[in-house]
Amino acid sequence: MGNVIALANQKGGVGKTTTALNLACYLASAGYRTLLIDLDPQGNATSSLGVAKRELQASTYDVLLNDVTVESAVLRMIRPGLDLLAANKELAGAEKELNDLTRPHHRLARAIESVQQRYDVTVIDCPPSMGLLTLNGMTASDSVIIPVQCEYLALEGLAEIFNTIELVQQRLNPNLRILGLLMTMFDSRTRLALDVVKDVHRLNPRRMFNALIPRSVRLAEAPSHGMSIFEYDPASRGADAYRLFGAEVIQRLGLDSQSASQSVSLSAEDGRKTA
Repeated sequence: MGNVIALANQKGGVGKTTTALNLACYLASAGYRTLLIDLDPQGNATSSLGVAKRELQASTYDVLLNDVTVESAVLRMIRPGLDLLAANKELAGAEKELNDLTRPHHRLARAIESVQQRYDVTVIDCPPSMGLLTLNGMTASDSVIIPVQCEYLALEGLAEIFNTIELVQQRLNPNLRILGLLMTMFDSRTRLALDVVKDVHRLNPRRMFNALIPRSVRLAEAPSHGMSIFEYDPASRGADAYRLFGAEVIQRLGLDSQSASQSVSLSAEDGRKTA
């Protein structure tokens, strides 16, 4: 069975979608069959890959609530080796509608069972909340990656998400584990960012990834062009940081380390051709 990873944080604006998108693109370019699931009603992961949300024939909403199969809903080869289960604003009503169903927390887990063996890694971009959609993502996953913004308010939110994960482990998915904490929007020029990284490391030394994702204009610009950072500016600090992060994820998952040493070769021109 393939590895399923949820990107989750109840706080918005921490780089969760940027991380999900670039991790999925990195894994695909490293030779792993990868599925990216957009579980956020904003559909930012979908539009960040250049997919028109209004033109979707089927979406994550249809998979969760209309019994459409993942196999028929997925958009294939959005990038070489990368498939996408896209989302749009229809998903906004899913929280209420899921409550009316039997075992609402397991809808996504059941849906991806039929295709899980097709992919080496499935990356789930959860919404910035701890509602039914995020719980579906965690219930369907083997592990969770928590992006943490380099500010003190983010530290307060860590306790909440740890508690949520513990409840999911107890009631819904006993096999769920925390794969790691990823520090995002890091600015080495500020004492605040350095202090937050030290504090998170002191409290969670084994969980932290070594990669520090920088605060970067290039990372912020890439989604507006429908590209990953590897396509938009492969020589940028953001691209280098996500390469390091992707290699760490491969190592922690126990996947073939030989592929992890390959550099990401996607160019901006390749991205335009496949978008």
